[in-house]
Amino acid sequence: MPTRSGMSRRNLLQWGGAAAGVMVAGAVLPNFGISAALAADLGEGDVGVLNYAYALEQLEAAFYTQVVDSPFSGATQNEIDVLSAIRDHEVEHREFLKKALGHNAIPDLEVNFSKIHFGSRKSVLTTADTFENLGVAAYNGAGHLIRKVDYLAAAGGIVSVEARHCAAIAELLHGESAAAAGGGHVNAKGLDMALSPARVLPKAKPFIKTPVTAMSLT
Repeated sequence: MPTRSGMSRRNLLQWGGAAAGVMVAGAVLPNFGISAALAADLGEGDVGVLNYAYALEQLEAAFYTQVVDSPFSGATQNEIDVLSAIRDHEVEHREFLKKALGHNAIPDLEVNFSKIHFGSRKSVLTTADTFENLGVAAYNGAGHLIRKVDYLAAAGGIVSVEARHCAAIAELLHGESAAAAGGGHVNAKGLDMALSPARVLPKAKPFIKTPVTAMSLT
C-alpha cells in the first residue's frame, strides 16, 4: 500500500492533457546590454508574451530532462517518479507554446547549467525549487496585463500546475508541512509571490547561454 507521503505526491502531480498559459507584459524591458543582432528577441504584443513563457518553459524542460536522464546520487524511485512527472509537464508546456508561436517562435535556447551539481540531491532540488517558484511568480506577475479573457483562463491552468510542482519539490526538500505552508513564498495577505518580466528575466539569465532581449514587449 502506498505511503501517505507517496500518495500525496502522486495526487499532487495528477494533470490530464496538454495546457498552456500566456502572459502579457506591459512595460519595455532592458536588453541587459546585449546587441539585438546577436540575441533572441522576444518580440512584441502577444507574440512577445508567448515567447516570454516559451523561454521559461524551455529552461525548465531542459533542466528536468537532464535531471531524469542522470539522476542524482541516492535518488529514490519515488523521487525519480516525481521529477519525471514534472519533466513531462514542462515538455508539454514547451511544445504547446512552440506550436502556438509557429514561425514567430524564438530559437531553441542554449542553457547554462554549469553552476548546478547534477549529482547532488541538494543542488538539484534547490535549483528545482528556485525554477518552480520563479515560474509561479512570473505568471502571477503578468496576469493582470493579459489582454484576452481566454488567455487568462489558460494562464490559470498553467500556474496552478507550476504551483503543484512547487509543493512537490518543497515536500521532497523539507517534508509535507513545508509544502503545505508555501515555503515562505506566501505573503501576509495569503497571496503568492508575483514578479514582473523585468524582474524575472535577470533571475533566469544566468542559466541561459543564448542572449535574450525583450526591448519591445509591450
